Amino acid sequence: MKRLRLDRWGAQFLPPQYQVPRPRVLCPYQQASHDHRIQHSTRFYRSTPAIRDTPDYEDSIDLATPLEQLPSPPPKLASSSAKLAALHARLSLPSKLPLHTLARCLVDASADPSPDFNNSSLAILGSEILGYHTSEYLLCHYPRLPMTVLFAAQYAYVGPKALRSMTLEWGVEVAAEPGGEVDPGLLQLKRLRPEEAVIQAGETGRPNQQWAYRRGTSSRIVYDDQFGDLKKDATTASGNAMVVGSSTAQGPGATDEEASKNFVRALVGAVYLHAGRAAAKRFFEQHFLSRQLELSKLFDFKHAPRDLSRLCAREGFESPVARLISETGRLSRHPVFVVGVYSGNDKLGEGAGASLDEARIRAAAAALKGWYLYSPIDAMVPSDVEGGDKEKKKWEPAMIDIGEIIT
Repeated sequence: MKRLRLDRWGAQFLPPQYQVPRPRVLCPYQQASHDHRIQHSTRFYRSTPAIRDTPDYEDSIDLATPLEQLPSPPPKLASSSAKLAALHARLSLPSKLPLHTLARCLVDASADPSPDFNNSSLAILGSEILGYHTSEYLLCHYPRLPMTVLFAAQYAYVGPKALRSMTLEWGVEVAAEPGGEVDPGLLQLKRLRPEEAVIQAGETGRPNQQWAYRRGTSSRIVYDDQFGDLKKDATTASGNAMVVGSSTAQGPGATDEEASKNFVRALVGAVYLHAGRAAAKRFFEQHFLSRQLELSKLFDFKHAPRDLSRLCAREGFESPVARLISETGRLSRHPVFVVGVYSGNDKLGEGAGASLDEARIRAAAAALKGWYLYSPIDAMVPSDVEGGDKEKKKWEPAMIDIGEIIT
């Protein structure tokens, strides 16, 4: 189907500096010299690296060149995009962040392979910033969280699915196909079809990878990613490999989730570079920590009464005892029992269930959640005292727990 040239419909109403001239129709004898001139005078990625590395290379883009031959929109078109201006205002981005950098954050590496115009480098920086602020918040505000729950909480805050959901909430639309004629305010990627990729395990970094290794909690902390997941590779049918979940993926295509993840990470990195550390942290608090996450639903105890007994023994408490608090309908079809777990005269937890065992297990789980979800009052994070400003608060050491129960 022939592509519609929307820029021709209202070009006469634009100022002269934004008008895109209609490309000339060349005869076959002139096409060869025209292509040769495009390769050496415009942003054509088959040209030599010396041309692309020149300082004035970005400013030498000729808007008279047919935009269909460019892998992504020229940076000069960012200032005339209404979608970019609306996105900048909608997210309350700092005024120091220019529109052409925001447009670069929307260009995935699968759409434009040149690292000078895609968001791969910004996404690497943004990934580290998001991981740092998320981990310091969870570790300082909930110092007793088990590592498995900590991994799940980090994934819920800054995981790929969460970043994809945030992209949709921000109103970022995905372009049907990347190209120079696409609006710079659209997320541009080359889609990867499901049948083109085969997910397989890549290099885990473990010394005993060739044998059957035990993937414990310590192994996940040292060798796996920030979410405790194995690093995986996606190998296409043509043999080109790219790293799934990495912002430096260089492959034939990407999914909407991967492109959205790279866009949000690149945006955080761009805010950090242009506006500084304080603006990046404020952006993180406004758009990430403002999302409600119920940490109590991330726990999954297999043997709650046994874990509670070991916790009491380690902390020097009296052995927990389950006592029936109240009941109703014992001889009916739907009985309800309320059981409490006590350590001496102190009630540790309470639970209700259709049987005494179920209520006892729920009471033990509630007691464990009350221990693990402890949060200090007015907890501080290390980034609160960074920067060396005199107005910063004095650092108060954070609580360091002895650790979770080893079962």
